[in-house]
Amino acid sequence: MPKLANINFDFNLNKLIVKKLINLTVTLILVMNTAIAQQTAAENPFFSKYGTPYEVPNFDKIKPEHYMVAFERGMLEQNAAIEKIVNNKEKPTFQNTVEALEYSNDLLEKVGSVFGNQTSANTNKELQQVAKDLSPKMSKHRDDIMLNAKLFERIKSVYNDRNIIASNPKSKGIDQKQQAGLNPEQKKLIEEIYKDFIRSGANVADDKKDELRNINKDLSLLSLQFGENTLKEDNSWKHFIDNESDLAGLPESTKQAMALDAKKAGQEGKWLVTLHKSSWIPFLQYAENREIREKVYKGWMNRGNNGNEFDNNSNVAKMASLRVKKAQILGYNSWASYILEDNMAKSPEGANELLMNLWNRSLPIAKNEVAEMQKMIDAEGGKFKLASWDWWYYTEKVRKAKYDLDEEELKPYFEINNVRKGLFQVIGKLYGIKFIPRSDVPLPHPDALAFEVQESNGKHIGIFFMDFHPRESKRGGAWMSSYRKQSRKNGQMITPIITNVLNFTKPTADKPALLTFDEVETMYHEIGHGLHGLLANTTYNKLSGTAVPRDFVELPSQIMEHWAGEPEVLKMYAKHYLTGEVISDELIEKLKASSRFNQGFITTEYLAASLLDLKWHTLTTDELQNPAAFEKNAMDEIGLIGEIIPRYRSGYFNHIFSGGYSAGYYAYIWAAVLDADAFKAFKETGDIFNQEKAKLFRENVLSKGGTEDPMILYKKFRGQEPKIEALLEKRGLN
Repeated sequence: MPKLANINFDFNLNKLIVKKLINLTVTLILVMNTAIAQQTAAENPFFSKYGTPYEVPNFDKIKPEHYMVAFERGMLEQNAAIEKIVNNKEKPTFQNTVEALEYSNDLLEKVGSVFGNQTSANTNKELQQVAKDLSPKMSKHRDDIMLNAKLFERIKSVYNDRNIIASNPKSKGIDQKQQAGLNPEQKKLIEEIYKDFIRSGANVADDKKDELRNINKDLSLLSLQFGENTLKEDNSWKHFIDNESDLAGLPESTKQAMALDAKKAGQEGKWLVTLHKSSWIPFLQYAENREIREKVYKGWMNRGNNGNEFDNNSNVAKMASLRVKKAQILGYNSWASYILEDNMAKSPEGANELLMNLWNRSLPIAKNEVAEMQKMIDAEGGKFKLASWDWWYYTEKVRKAKYDLDEEELKPYFEINNVRKGLFQVIGKLYGIKFIPRSDVPLPHPDALAFEVQESNGKHIGIFFMDFHPRESKRGGAWMSSYRKQSRKNGQMITPIITNVLNFTKPTADKPALLTFDEVETMYHEIGHGLHGLLANTTYNKLSGTAVPRDFVELPSQIMEHWAGEPEVLKMYAKHYLTGEVISDELIEKLKASSRFNQGFITTEYLAASLLDLKWHTLTTDELQNPAAFEKNAMDEIGLIGEIIPRYRSGYFNHIFSGGYSAGYYAYIWAAVLDADAFKAFKETGDIFNQEKAKLFRENVLSKGGTEDPMILYKKFRGQEPKIEALLEKRGLN
């Protein structure tokens, strides 16, 4: 390629010649970039079929250096596809514009799904660096598409034609045959893509588009940094215990796990507490040493707020400010107004109304729980007031005193593989599908398990991974994701590849992984999301599976939790790991009796986080906030008691600052209204495995994805809109 610096431009040349020179240069650069990508095509797994069963990603062959090359080639391919769309001389139609755009990012989708999953569940320094380098490039690439005026004009033309026909079927100048041939899913795809362009700034004045681009780039980098900081703080905080007397009260299994963690950390003979949930929660539940409980709890609650290299205060303040700016450029008063317009709640006021209704019911119950625990402290001769780091410890003591139920008594019945097998049985009884272990497919991590999901007649549905235990390369929490979504292309079914990633109690030297009942419910929850992806039955990737509003996406997951505690289901999976003895009716009754226990705390800490999220995102000023002061004011305003903190504080609130739940964390309780009402539909029949109800749920919720309005889908299943009474009864808030 000639050095551009040596080309002497005569700016008096005809403008046409200059234009041709520029176009030639751009083309030459594109050709070179493509050539670079082609140089590694033979060795880059993303550039050809994987050659594995069901085209599962060939994880063993994918290296960090493959990602950026594949992303850049994917962007070039999509840009070329979009150029073809905008330069098409034919009138815009669904096929040559909307569908062509939907299918323009096949390579980006292929590499992006693997990269996103691996950076969450099996990251390393190389992948983190790729993510940092990639973030501004992908932000620019997306903006180049969504702010492409010519492309938007074609999208708008198809969208307007559809709307004109709907109001005036005899409209002239429109391809009536083509429009009349569109099915409901195609019409929904037009609506969603058009809406995406509008919400991405297609109608924004040209002088604001550069500002919008810069905001998007900054937000993507800040979000990435926030998540990295949280992961690094989780992994770096460690508390070693030297004196065995400081372990008083802890179950033997917890002590063994702590000793094993210390040995892995190079401190054999000691005991280690970490900020992984499976470590700090049992310590807070059982450790008698209040001083160490406080230290562990503060380590957890102050993540991202320690003034160190992992501090997230600046990231929080900047993201909140930038979101206000972006929302107002797009014509909204606040970020919450922008986000919730596209959800079932429709507005911040709608979400806040539900939250405050439940807040006013749960807070008095939480205060009663405080009084009950303080009474126990006083009776034991304690000379202190209950603090937030005491809650888990005294909750466990009250539970034992009140219901004669010790969580350690339950855990031997919740061996992880028995729970998993029972869960698969439940799904089989509901939907007639089965999970077949596969040892011949590549695994995203050696710890993962692979299953082929089939219909009862053996027809292939998809591949499902389960990845159970914490590690330093995996972020905390539990989630479902996809390596490939279900869709159809050219009449061919593309089957899904779905994963559940969890952070459950690890096995010890002499015991298998024994779960708490909370972990059991989490397994049921996440496979509910998994079913939403596995049982999808749509044409377009964009509308498939979990591609629904945030406050509807939790319905398939949360309804599954109801089956976990049903006596009939417990008898299927709750078997003592040593004797095989099925859980007794007495223990089931104790578990059932305690199901409403501690609901004041559970509901209040969740609502506090949801209201904090809304508070951050109903800001109407882009002035930088002090996160600690802002959070305190928000919690004082709603009257949160000192013994409880929000489930997530600002510095580690990954859902809203590094995930997709900004202004949407309320979704779990919104969906809780739906799931309680939906499960009631099964209970009303007298059969929790009622085939008619299961079929209706599969056909109208699990398979439909985002192809219809969620309330319409819900009513097709339930026959009516959801009622809050079932939730209030379940939580004892009525």
